[in-house]
Amino acid sequence: MKRTARHLMAIPAALALAGNAPPAGTVTEETAAHNRAVAERLPLDDQSDFEDARRGLLAQLEGDILNADGTVAWQVEAFDFLESEPPASVNPSLWRQSQLTAIHGLFEVVPGIYQLRGYDLSVMTLIAGESGWIVIDPLLTPAPAKAGLELANRTLGERPVVAVLYTHSHGDHFGGVLGVTTREALAAGEVEIIAPAGFTAETVGESVLAGPAMGRRAQYQFGSKLEEGPDGVVGVGLGPKLSTGSIGLLPPTRELDDTSQTVEIDGVVFEFLDAGGTEAPSEFVFYLPQYRALHTAEVATRNFHNVLTPRGALVRDSLKWSRTLDSILTRFADRSDVMLASHHWPVWGGEEVREKLRNQRDTYRFTHDQTLRLANQGYTMDEIAEAIGEPDFAASDFGTRGYYGTFEHNAKAVYQRYFGWWNAVPADYDALPKVEEAKRWVDALGGGAAALEKGRAAFEEGDYRWAATLLQTLVFAEPERDTAREWLAATYEQLGYQSEGGTWRNIYLSAANDLRGSQSSEVLSSSTASVLAAVPTIDLFDSLAARFNPAMMRGQEALLQFSFPDTEESIVVDLRKSVMFPRLGTVEAPTAQLTIARSDFNRLLVQEADIQELLGSGAASVKGDPMALLSLFQALDRPNPQFDIVEP
Repeated sequence: MKRTARHLMAIPAALALAGNAPPAGTVTEETAAHNRAVAERLPLDDQSDFEDARRGLLAQLEGDILNADGTVAWQVEAFDFLESEPPASVNPSLWRQSQLTAIHGLFEVVPGIYQLRGYDLSVMTLIAGESGWIVIDPLLTPAPAKAGLELANRTLGERPVVAVLYTHSHGDHFGGVLGVTTREALAAGEVEIIAPAGFTAETVGESVLAGPAMGRRAQYQFGSKLEEGPDGVVGVGLGPKLSTGSIGLLPPTRELDDTSQTVEIDGVVFEFLDAGGTEAPSEFVFYLPQYRALHTAEVATRNFHNVLTPRGALVRDSLKWSRTLDSILTRFADRSDVMLASHHWPVWGGEEVREKLRNQRDTYRFTHDQTLRLANQGYTMDEIAEAIGEPDFAASDFGTRGYYGTFEHNAKAVYQRYFGWWNAVPADYDALPKVEEAKRWVDALGGGAAALEKGRAAFEEGDYRWAATLLQTLVFAEPERDTAREWLAATYEQLGYQSEGGTWRNIYLSAANDLRGSQSSEVLSSSTASVLAAVPTIDLFDSLAARFNPAMMRGQEALLQFSFPDTEESIVVDLRKSVMFPRLGTVEAPTAQLTIARSDFNRLLVQEADIQELLGSGAASVKGDPMALLSLFQALDRPNPQFDIVEP
């Protein structure tokens, strides 16, 4: 049973006197007043977005969508609670956005173009080609993609999938590909897979090299350990939430180059525009002249996006992003009757398309230019975030509001891109580690009891940002102090309840959840055997090198050769005490050589296979000194997918 927020308008005096933090789900008067003020400031009753989001509905899925192993990939009814009026525990602007992203089904955009919306964070588009379906962005996991395709075939008539397009290198746009086609179909040439320039390399960078840390941070960003409901996840802003299941990847049969080009796919003409280096390092948008339809991938959606995503990634170029949007505007807008994307719902009408693109362009340009203007006046990163404000059109165009990326957060990202992590305050240049700093601050405040009292006082005054700073410092200094954890959880909860950004809400509520001792075995990981199979071998070894722990290296320096007969590749690893350096090729006299199929090596890395069994069956063989190989594998850290964030 889902918890329901208890709308207590003030902290009971008995609780305050006893030193007890308010129970989970409490909404303070300060938070309720904050959210009422948002409702008074914005035109939340405007129904035009709801009309667009429901337009063209043909059919809907019912019940749960199940993975192959019987687990639930998606609960169709999970967000039905959004049909009510916004409670005090949710920013009403975010509630409105979440109502829109929860509208689900198979929709006709124009005859021949269809979308499956509301069954994952992202949207899957189907285009009717001459002989079959062209699938755009097959969601995050296979089960919702398969269920969506089956719904389309039942409703519109059976068609084979003849092409799949990955618009960019994020998992929610390729991970469900095995739900719409198969490896066998790809090998037989029955389906082609088209991706933007640099797709494979960038997928490696985001999904493999930094995958474990990104996965843990993504749990906070997407609220994956939280329940759906008025005091939990109401939506991410970009979509409802992530589906649950095993992420897959089939390699592209064709990566486009970084120029504009026209390609015919199953009788449909696509005019591609490279958009790499904007929302993703590898991305394209495209125009369909026969439909007068523009698909903007994730470059232009119905919210302000992240210039730096909380889960972690390279900082995006907001100036290039705005310029790319201007190129899309000037090249395609006057020819477009409809604009659709990889998230959210379409917009119809040439004038509407132009206005949305112009506002999207200027959202990124405003943030870029105002950040630099203030930086050049000597403002620090945090001061800029406090002062940035928002452009005038954000008051009426909800598609530019900070439901996913916020103006405060993105201003910091722009600052980081130009100036790095240092905020130009000398004391912060070589600051103490957080735990050591926290202990000294608590001592300076007069000890843990005094620090706790100051944190409680800030909470009771509704000064939640300051309360969070005080109480988080105390938790880092004295993590065993349960009362500090309880008050910090209550503080983060109020910050989450006030947040317009879905990611901000999820981060704060996830922190509160962890502080209250919630346990979850769910891990967001894109490092599956299926994903590894599509990773170039040298890049795979680079990811292993990023796990090499010198403190665990017990053997001698060695040259190790890995031979993969099935891919006709060899990798040499120059193994030293502090570094393992891989390169393509062979060496004349390796210290040890492991011969193994690349597919079995993938399974070995994700612990789906055992090396002794592979050696015993003859599927793998070793020449030379096996202890040298053992030294390498024993020196590889096993990433911790549930490392602490809100605690030291």
